[in-house]
Formats: sequence, structure tokens, C-alpha cells
Amino acid sequence: MSLGNYLKGLFAAGLVATMASAVQAETRLIGSGASFPFPIYSTWFQDFSSKHPDESVDYQSKGSGAGIQDLINGTVDFAGSDAAMTDEQIAQVENGVVLLPMTAGEIVLAFNVPGVEDLQLSRDAYSDIFEGKIENWNDPAIAATNEGVELPDLPITVVRRADSSGTTYVFTRHLAAVDPSFSEEVGVGTTVQWPQNNRFVAAPQNEGVTAMITQTPGSIGYVEYGFAKLTNTKSAVLENKSGNFVAAGDEAGMAALAGADMSGDDLRVWIDDANGENSYPIATFTWLMFYKQYEDPAKAQLAKEVIEYGLTDGQAMASDLGYIPLPETVVSRVREAAQEIN
Repeated sequence: MSLGNYLKGLFAAGLVATMASAVQAETRLIGSGASFPFPIYSTWFQDFSSKHPDESVDYQSKGSGAGIQDLINGTVDFAGSDAAMTDEQIAQVENGVVLLPMTAGEIVLAFNVPGVEDLQLSRDAYSDIFEGKIENWNDPAIAATNEGVELPDLPITVVRRADSSGTTYVFTRHLAAVDPSFSEEVGVGTTVQWPQNNRFVAAPQNEGVTAMITQTPGSIGYVEYGFAKLTNTKSAVLENKSGNFVAAGDEAGMAALAGADMSGDDLRVWIDDANGENSYPIATFTWLMFYKQYEDPAKAQLAKEVIEYGLTDGQAMASDLGYIPLPETVVSRVREAAQEIN
């Protein structure tokens, strides 16, 4: 299935659900934000709404930065972000914020190289590609880990995010961990200073980057694993911190999450460069942010119901949609933190 057809299906299903809920629902939550978890959130919220005729939940994929701003402005009831929120952003929310890691995923390097089905990239190679230092697909640094693969003499087109993106934040944190010079040359953040040349092109949101890659021979870009899985877009096998080449997937993703330190006071936890021989190197939690205090008690209760749904029925859907089921230790922490919502 193409990404366009999938998104059209989600939109159509969501439109029907929204039209029905507009007539029936007594309580409604509206959210916006990260595109990284959009496929799983859309599935969750449509399923939840169909099972609760008096309640509905809608979520718009806009990018993490836009979702955070909507939450600060009070134009939504909740938001999604792969970059969580900073202390400064949290301080701007009058009703307080509860940050909850509701799912997790891997960031893959999706590629479209004519004649190449399988691609392995070393840590040096992929960091240099995104720093603009490697410009052609037959570069010796790429050829060194792809013996027997006929790499074309073709310029590399790098597809990066056009919007303020939590996926960019996670990916650039990882690249800076692999190569400290990356943070000096490009930066770390939801928006960064990518090399200014015509080989770097921009597209909005994970779905836009995926679509651009599928349409552009010679391209590579960073997207959430579920988008590549959904559209059958090829993704590279990456060298991890232990020196092993690992493909994204359930086991490699769960191995990456296993190293997360959840001992802190809040649930903002980062896995900049996953430890473990079998870990996929780029994995992250992604957060839903709810207000601590809602003016409408029914909305507060609905928020708690949605969170519990995501921790139970929702986690059972994660693998099929290309996401990583949360470890039970994280589920327990999220359930406890959700009690702050009133």
C-alpha cells in the first residue's frame, strides 16, 4: 500500500468517525503534534472512539514543534512530541503539563538507490552523509561495508525535515553522539542548519519525507520505522555502538529500550546511542502531553481513559504498526504519572 493511499484511508476513516462523533459524542479531546507516532495514534484514537460512542479523540499530524505550541497556546486538549518539552516550554503552560511516553520507535535511514536492495552503512558513513561530507553513492566509505553490491555513480540526495520536528531532534542527538563535530557543523534540535546545497531537500513531516524518498532516485532520509514498513520503503542496516550491523525491528528496538534509564524524577528519557550488541542504534520514546488541570472534569476523565487504553489495548498494536511495545516498568511509571491529571 502506498503512503498516500494509507493516509487517505486514515483520513476517510477519521472523517466518518468525526462526523459520527459530532452527532453523538458528549466529550471530545482534540490533539496535535508529532508525525512520528501518527499511524499508531490514529489507529488508537479511531478504535477508542468507535468503542465509546459518547466520547471521541482526534489527532492532527503537524510536527512536534507545532503540537507543543498549540498546547502552550491552549488551542488543543493534548499534544504529541518526540522531543518531549523543555523546562522553559513547560513553564509557559498555565494549567501545568504531564509528559507521558506512550510509545516508542526506531528512526531508520530509508533509501532509494537504483539497483540496490540491501545497504549497510557504518557509523562514520551515515554521519558523514548527513553532514554533507559524502556526496556520491559509490564513495569508498559506503563501498567498504557493501562488498558485492554494485553501487551507482550517482549523487546522494538527502531528504530532511522542513518543519520543527521531534524526529529531527532525536536523529541529530544521535548523530552528535556518534560524531561530536556534527553538533558544531549542523547542530542539535528540532530545526538545525543542514548543509546549504542543492543535494539537501526538505519535506514536511515523516509522511512527506517518506513520499519524497520513494519519488527520488538516489535519495536517503530519516523517518520513523513504521512509515518505511508501511510503504515497503527500503531502509539501511546500521552499525551500532558495539560495531555490529543491525536492522530495525521488534527485537532490536526492544534491546535498545532496555538500556533506558528510568530512574529520574520525570519521564523525559533519551537513548542517544543505544547500548547492547543486538540493539538498533537509533530508538526513542515519543510523548503525549496532557494538562494537569482541565476546566472540564469530563475531559480530564477522558484523558485518563485514553491513556489507560494506550497502555493496554494500544500496546498490543505496536509491533504490527512498526512501533516498540513499552517495557512494563515504563507502563507502570506512566500509569502512576497520569494520576496527576485532574
